[in-house]
Amino acid sequence: MNGGDMKTPLLAGSDADADADADADATESLPQRLGNPVIGIIGSGDFSRSLAIRLVASGFSVVVGSRNPKRIPKGLFPDGVELRSQREAVDSAERVIFAAIYPEHYSTLVGLRDGLAGKVLVDVSNATRLDDGELSNAEQLAELFPQSRVVKGFNVISAWALQTGAHDGSRQVLICSDCSDSKATVVQLTRRLGFSPVDLGGLVASRDIEKAPLHLFPSWEGATLVTFLLFLFFYGYNVVKHVLLPYLAHGEHNFYQLPLETVNQTLPAVALILLGLVYLPGLVAAVLQLARGTKYKRFPSWLDRWMCRRKELGLMSFLCAGVHAVYSMCLTLRRAAGYRLLNAAYRQVKAGVENSWEEQQVWRSDLYLSCGILGLGVLTLLALTSLPSVGNALNWREFTFMQSGLGYAALTLSIMHTLFFGWDFAFFPEAYRYYLPPVYLLALILPCVVLVGRVLLALPCLALRLAKIRRGWESSRHRPSHSQGQEITSGRVSPQNFGDV
Repeated sequence: MNGGDMKTPLLAGSDADADADADADATESLPQRLGNPVIGIIGSGDFSRSLAIRLVASGFSVVVGSRNPKRIPKGLFPDGVELRSQREAVDSAERVIFAAIYPEHYSTLVGLRDGLAGKVLVDVSNATRLDDGELSNAEQLAELFPQSRVVKGFNVISAWALQTGAHDGSRQVLICSDCSDSKATVVQLTRRLGFSPVDLGGLVASRDIEKAPLHLFPSWEGATLVTFLLFLFFYGYNVVKHVLLPYLAHGEHNFYQLPLETVNQTLPAVALILLGLVYLPGLVAAVLQLARGTKYKRFPSWLDRWMCRRKELGLMSFLCAGVHAVYSMCLTLRRAAGYRLLNAAYRQVKAGVENSWEEQQVWRSDLYLSCGILGLGVLTLLALTSLPSVGNALNWREFTFMQSGLGYAALTLSIMHTLFFGWDFAFFPEAYRYYLPPVYLLALILPCVVLVGRVLLALPCLALRLAKIRRGWESSRHRPSHSQGQEITSGRVSPQNFGDV
């Protein structure tokens, strides 16, 4: 790159007269000050059409190059877009050209090498597999066109996202290139289109950028696996206790419970444990800081990964709780529920019972339903604040209150909902049929441990010490001794002492 490149405008098309008049006319629009630069696009597919729509809406002139422009139907591209051959599109573009074709067709552009020389060639392709050790598409394009300045970008943006308008402009565009000036050009262009550019360095980073769209929810793998394993365990537990063992021991046919009732018994247990897993790593981290007497030692890697997945665990808990609420409302719609109601009424008439009102059971049902509804409502609020558009509107104190204060409120209400549901049933021998405890007792263990641990950490003797540690205080065993301090200040520091410091 020579010295003349530094004098070239980031987006070509702004002549000297426009620069001279910029100060005189401060109200002139940005596209006018930039002279409506012509952007070239090689390729006429869906992405090319969506990109052209966004460029035209942002004030750019666009020329699309196709192998056979006459075969493109009229109206496919917006008004103002010129459809030409690939050679004419390359010659018409002032500085920036998008290569919107598949990588296997890059070799067909070799004949345009002279026209592409010195221009910014933006590669928007994605990788086709996650294999490592191969050159990226952008690196291969740079080898084919050594005189062009290849920039990787826009591959993580879908064709739909390009057409949705400025309100969707918070999407990030990952950009990398070995040419800083060309990269700055694409960064400025990205902002003009309403997106947020992220500079990832040299062109070697394109290997990771091209593979980014191939990953399927990478941050959700752990939370999804934990949810699946918990559901599998509790569902199997319910099947064994309420379906399989009664059939083997007494010939009871309860298999009709498998599609709905058993699932509904499993979901709240999974939701409650997942919610406990959201706040357990925070307690473990606090205990480690108290035990170490400092906050400057790294947590174990497993704890770091766990804490980074709390959002996903919380959302999976919300999903299970929400589905459980829907299942519970559908229980009375089942034919089995109608038969049970008729059988209960028949037994009541046969026994001569005129009034079956039980005050205790009325209180029980109202209390556990009320706690469940309130817990789900608070959990819904937590799920909403986890959205970036909502969370970014909160300051740190508000966000902490929502995620921590209301989070423990949701956990408490969920525990109360479960306790009121169980009532005193856990104290009767029939609750432990086949020597197996009720599912809700198993689900309560972890959340209760988390809640008790949070109460203990709220005690002044622990809370004040933890607050000091998190503000930078360290216990005496982590501070250098007085003699070491004298050696350091006097300049007489041995290699061993310096390593200790």
